[in-house]
Amino acid sequence: MATLHRTIVRPLVTEKTSAQYQARGEYVFEVARDASKPAIRQAIERLWGVTVTGVWTMNTRGKPRRNMGKTAGLRPSWKKAIVTLQAGDKLPIFEV
Repeated sequence: MATLHRTIVRPLVTEKTSAQYQARGEYVFEVARDASKPAIRQAIERLWGVTVTGVWTMNTRGKPRRNMGKTAGLRPSWKKAIVTLQAGDKLPIFEV
């Protein structure tokens, strides 16, 4: 991993992830496919100055798709990380 910003690709803000945040204090990010749990933990802690208590990762396979019925293709595979923070810590990017 070259930089922290390459480890954390983007936050995932959906209805389901918002419900997770409110209920259990979990944040969901799209991360680089070769990112490890310690690298994700370090990137979150250094970027936002919070304490991470747990990191769960999952690889999501690309779904098949059709381009206007002409050819079949495949969406790219990607990796998702669910991060739990210490009680009292919050990330400003999820606060609206």
